[in-house]
Amino acid sequence: MTRILTAGRRGFLGGVAMAALLGSAPRALAEALGYPRALQGPMVGAPGPGHFTVWVRASGAFPVTLEYATDRDFRQVLQGPTLTARAEDDCCLTFRVEGLKPDTDYWYRLKYDGQQDRFQFAPNRTRTAPDGPAAFRVAFGSCCRIQYDADQPIWNAVRGLDPDLFFWLGDNIYGDSDQPAALMDLYGRGRVVERLLPLLRSTPQLAIWDDHDFGYNDSDGRSPFKAASLNVFKKVWANPAYGEADNPGVYFKQAYGGVDFFFLDGRYHRDPTAQTDDAAKTVLGARQKAWLKRELKASRAPFKVLVSGGGFSSAENEKGGDSWGVYLTERNEIFDFIRDEHIGGVVCISGDSHMGELNCIPRSEVGGYDIYDMCSSPLAQMPANKNTRQAPEVRIRDTWTRSVNVGLMRFDLTGPTPTLTYTLHDVQGEAVWDELVLTPADLTNGVKTWDQKADPEELRRLERFKAGGGYYGFDAPDGWPSRPYYDAKSG
Repeated sequence: MTRILTAGRRGFLGGVAMAALLGSAPRALAEALGYPRALQGPMVGAPGPGHFTVWVRASGAFPVTLEYATDRDFRQVLQGPTLTARAEDDCCLTFRVEGLKPDTDYWYRLKYDGQQDRFQFAPNRTRTAPDGPAAFRVAFGSCCRIQYDADQPIWNAVRGLDPDLFFWLGDNIYGDSDQPAALMDLYGRGRVVERLLPLLRSTPQLAIWDDHDFGYNDSDGRSPFKAASLNVFKKVWANPAYGEADNPGVYFKQAYGGVDFFFLDGRYHRDPTAQTDDAAKTVLGARQKAWLKRELKASRAPFKVLVSGGGFSSAENEKGGDSWGVYLTERNEIFDFIRDEHIGGVVCISGDSHMGELNCIPRSEVGGYDIYDMCSSPLAQMPANKNTRQAPEVRIRDTWTRSVNVGLMRFDLTGPTPTLTYTLHDVQGEAVWDELVLTPADLTNGVKTWDQKADPEELRRLERFKAGGGYYGFDAPDGWPSRPYYDAKSG
């Protein structure tokens, strides 16, 4: 019994001694418990000539302050906003720093409840947008499934391409859920991918969604959970806008370097894919479509880029298709508007298909100009070879299915002739095709370019297909799609 009491007494005295030791420790050691910091981020959002935007998710409900400077050493600290993270917002915050010089580097750092994040000591650098026509680079991609690939080597290639902007074209997570907590969890996991972090912290990120981050696979405007999904989306991105005040969604316009980008919401107001394809069937909904037409007509940019989750060509005009290929009536209505209003310079970028594609809708055959659709997919997901059963109006380049990939648009508006140069890059950063170069003169009513821009092999395959043969040299089995553009005159 004595031995037991002695051991207990020794334990008690040891506890007292430890308490005394902690009591005499520096205050900083005591404050290490529950240290305020970033859970995810920072991530740079929508840019402008006089501002930059930063998103972060804090580790708790406390004030967060952004500081910035024109030099890395912060010799002159400039105070940005202080915002308070709230539990109801999942502690997500978006800062906007105003009154800056255009086309200028700025360094920024964040303090959490007055303290520096002990896991992020180095400040981050970003750059404001040019104030007028410029030369710049835009990378884009879609289909980023962390459940498939948590390492995601494609981001090494993206960083090597040194884009000024990065666009997420949907399926940015594979939530496939109606639970906001599940969507937030996957966004959080995606924001801490090591190879991605330098890009997030320095390069403006802009995003739309597609079905897997909107809801379930192939989900549409009937979803009873769409308002909750939109609430999550608005928490985790730092876009310049989300729809309009009286029309919810994720669509918005972003101007940069003399180019106008129109980001489209192809889910919130979408009719079911199985609905008859007529004038009543819509991807965008009446209000968003009116917004798009109004903004396109008002734009004076030499290039106007439509940004969509699904592709614009007829490639997926097939059973189970989920792109504009099964909404051709509305697609052609928009393209007719572009022709009839003499709106030049429109090109399209898209994702979703799990293939790299470069297709064209030959609108020169109906009095307009040829509209090019540049598709990058996937970023981190299994590539697919759906091309063997699909036929767009025109393939400008063969499909890329050998690896994950990223698209790159290089704009140069500084010379007498503005140019857009497009390439697709594989996981190592190598361009997989010959580049496509477009000028505003190529994108003017009455001008035909697709036959000059297409690879000769793709032209031979197209002629074989139009003559009734298989596109790749074999006849399609029963049940495969017909030639929607040539047989149904969908253009």
